[in-house]
Amino acid sequence: MSEPNGGTEETGRLRVDLGYRGTDFHGWATQPGLRTVQGELEAALALILRRPVRVTVAGRTDAGVHARRQTIHLDLVPGEARRLVGSRAERTPAEGLLARLRGVLRARDARDIVIHSAAEVPSSFDARFAAIWRSYTYRLADEDSFLDPLLVPCTTVVRGRLDAAAMASAAGELLGLHDFLPFCKPRPDATTIRTLRGLEVGRDASGVIVTRLRADAFCHHMVRALIGGLVRVGSGAWPVTRPAELLALAEAGVPAGEPMYVMEPHGLVLEAVGYPEESAWAAQGERARAKRRLD
Repeated sequence: MSEPNGGTEETGRLRVDLGYRGTDFHGWATQPGLRTVQGELEAALALILRRPVRVTVAGRTDAGVHARRQTIHLDLVPGEARRLVGSRAERTPAEGLLARLRGVLRARDARDIVIHSAAEVPSSFDARFAAIWRSYTYRLADEDSFLDPLLVPCTTVVRGRLDAAAMASAAGELLGLHDFLPFCKPRPDATTIRTLRGLEVGRDASGVIVTRLRADAFCHHMVRALIGGLVRVGSGAWPVTRPAELLALAEAGVPAGEPMYVMEPHGLVLEAVGYPEESAWAAQGERARAKRRLD
């Protein structure tokens, strides 16, 4: 992005990091007549930039799912960087956007969206394809848990008592590169092959079962279906070996014959999105666009 106070201004790209409480949103993606995170953001940006704006997101979240840290990018057109700086020459376009976006969201009473930061980035940065991992947590309260009323909006309550140790044992067998078809809702022409880098289950100080997941990417319903499978193990409905067996069947091309048990969305939080060093953004983007293979 060139200097806003001199020369011919080129287009520029801005990265914005944000979070949101998903309770009152019908998911991330814009849907006609429904309140969504993307819809609120793009409406606010349209007021600031005086034109329709489309943003690119690191990963879409479903209705009711929360995000502690989510990442988007948007592109400016000539003249917009100068307008974002305004009369304050010491302010960068990113700082100008940050201040105005926070103000517009407050004015629109969209207080369930929090803008953490904004930064100018080169065009090699892509919020979706430059990412190398996404991490989530899922909170489950059973009869052994203390249910904090302040955390009810982000905690799923289950009946009875779950065996967290059995869930942790089953989780450990799912790490690595696999076809997660038994735990995904496939999209046309999309692969369900993913690399699960972390899957840990344990009780926190209040006895709530917290599952932490990290992968290069997650396919549709994958996180909540994995949690659903682990809950089946924890309740005794499945043996500890069953989730890994389902992956093995999928990779052998054998229909699993088990339905997906997709957990409620409100216990799920997108915690963070990870990116490599700037010099690796373009190469990572190329790798991410390539179709994943088990070999």
